[in-house]
Amino acid sequence: MKYDYKEKFSVEGKHCIVTGGAQGLSRGMAEALLENGCKVVLMDVQEEKLNQVVKEYCDMGYQAYGVCGNLADRTEIDRMFEEAMEILEGKLDVLIPAAGIQRRHLPEEFPIEEWDLVLNINLNHVFIMCQKALQVMLNQKSGGKIINIASMVSWFGGTTVPAYTASKGAVTQLTKSLAVDCAGRNININALAPGYMDTEMCANMTQARKEETTLRIPAGRWGTPDDMKGPVLFLASEASSYLNGAVIPVDGAYLVK
Repeated sequence: MKYDYKEKFSVEGKHCIVTGGAQGLSRGMAEALLENGCKVVLMDVQEEKLNQVVKEYCDMGYQAYGVCGNLADRTEIDRMFEEAMEILEGKLDVLIPAAGIQRRHLPEEFPIEEWDLVLNINLNHVFIMCQKALQVMLNQKSGGKIINIASMVSWFGGTTVPAYTASKGAVTQLTKSLAVDCAGRNININALAPGYMDTEMCANMTQARKEETTLRIPAGRWGTPDDMKGPVLFLASEASSYLNGAVIPVDGAYLVK
């Protein structure tokens, strides 16, 4: 039988949640889904920016919705997920818990309150959202797709980012663990590991550090949110139905140099 790529790679009509969707890579991934016919709830703590982004997409004719709240607060996550599911009419096909933050300090000086904040957003919110999504997806005949966001520091240590490194290493292993438990139940759980991306998160790097990093990237440039679109559409579609527990670098070959 001929492989119908248009059908296999289609995400049209899917209901999705993307956290951190007001900016950066999260927005790029949400945009990919919206551009291809998905109904998407974007979640973010930045209310003004979130409302502006949602309005932009609605003005373009896309099915975009916003739910504002603090993903570091478990009570808020409960409320936000319930609001999203009301908007999505109880159906959830794709979850991308992509919200993340980074704080830079030497390990001996790292403020414990910032450690807690990074872990709450980068790891705890990811598991809580995955758990809530699974409770919906496992009761759907169509199952579902979860796309977590790892990092280059899933493989190496980075510098002055102990909380970020710990959280992203944990997300990588969490993705594998969840995939093992869900692969036989019509759920696909994978992760994308962005390399150095030209987004707000790296805006505070010195020019010298940016130039040094660029020289280390075989592709010769930093990535952009657009570079995440193809991988996201693949993982959100039926084309990836036998892929589970994978951690896919999107890094211009940085990792393998």
